[in-house]
Amino acid sequence: MLILRGLHSPDRQPIALTIGNFDGVHLGHQALLDQLHDAARSRGLPAAVLVFEPHPREFFTPQQAPTRLTNMREKLELFAGLGLDRVHVCHFNSDFAQMSASDFIHALHEKLSVRFALIGDDFRFGSGRSGDFALMEKVGAQHGFAVQAMHSVLHDGIRISSTAVRLALAEGKMDVAQRYLGRPYSISGRVEHGDGMGKRLGFPTANIQLKHNRPPLSGIFVVRVQGDGMGPMQGVASLGVRPTLRSDGKAVLEVHVFDFSSEIYNRHMRVDFLHKLRDEEKYPDVETLKRQIALDVTNARQWFKQHG
Repeated sequence: MLILRGLHSPDRQPIALTIGNFDGVHLGHQALLDQLHDAARSRGLPAAVLVFEPHPREFFTPQQAPTRLTNMREKLELFAGLGLDRVHVCHFNSDFAQMSASDFIHALHEKLSVRFALIGDDFRFGSGRSGDFALMEKVGAQHGFAVQAMHSVLHDGIRISSTAVRLALAEGKMDVAQRYLGRPYSISGRVEHGDGMGKRLGFPTANIQLKHNRPPLSGIFVVRVQGDGMGPMQGVASLGVRPTLRSDGKAVLEVHVFDFSSEIYNRHMRVDFLHKLRDEEKYPDVETLKRQIALDVTNARQWFKQHG
C-alpha cells in the first residue's frame, strides 16, 4: 500500500477515491471501501483513500473534539489489511480549512487525477462545510469524473458510526463495539518502561504507549495481546488514571500477560479488549489493590475458560 502525504500524486495515475476521517474503520467504513474496490476494479483503477490529520474537529475545537478510536498508524494498518492501493494523508491546517468546496473538488481532479469518487451520504467539505454530494457530483461532471454516494449501514436499526462505537466503549459494551467494528476494539503502541509497581505487587505489566488524545474507554478488561512475532496471549489490562497510585490524571494502559516473563520493551504490541470486568476504583491502601488485582486475574482466566 502506497502512503502519500498531501494532495499530490507522484505518477499522475488516475484513481478511484473515497474521502473521510474513517475513525475506527468500522463496518460502515468497510462497506464503503468494499464498494470502492468494486468500482475501482470495474474501471481498472487503483483504490485510494484521502484522510485528514488532524481530524478537522480537533483543529477547530480541540477541547470539544471526540476522542479518537484509532490513531494514524492503527488506521493505516487497518487500511492495508483491507487491500487499499493508496492512502493520501492530508495535513488539515488553516490554509486547508479556508479552501472553498469548489477548489477542493478542482484539486481532486488536478492533483490526484480522480476519475471516480465515492463519498458518504453525509459527507461535507470545503470552507464552512459548504460542499456536499450534489456539489461534488455537479463539479465532478465538469471535470470528467463520476461521483457516487454511499448510504448509511444499519445494524439492528442503528446507524453504524464512529459515535455509536464510542458510546458502546464508554458504556463498557465490548460485544456491541465488536459487532459495529467487525473485530474486537484494540489499541496498539510501543511497550514502554513504567514505574515497576505491577512487578512489586506480584503482577508485572507491559505499559503500552498511548497516542490517543483521550482513550474512548476505561476500566479493567479481559484482553488478548499480540505483536512483533508474538502469537496471541491472554491477559488482563487496566486502562485509566490509577487513582490509588497516582494523582496526575494521566491515562495509562497496563497489561498483565498470563504465564509470560520475557522482556518486550520497545516492541510494538496490539491489545484487543474482549470484555470489561469493572470500573477503576480508588482503594485505601496498596494491599487492598493487590487483592483486587488477584481477583481480576482470576476472573479474567475464568472468562477465557468460558469463551475460549
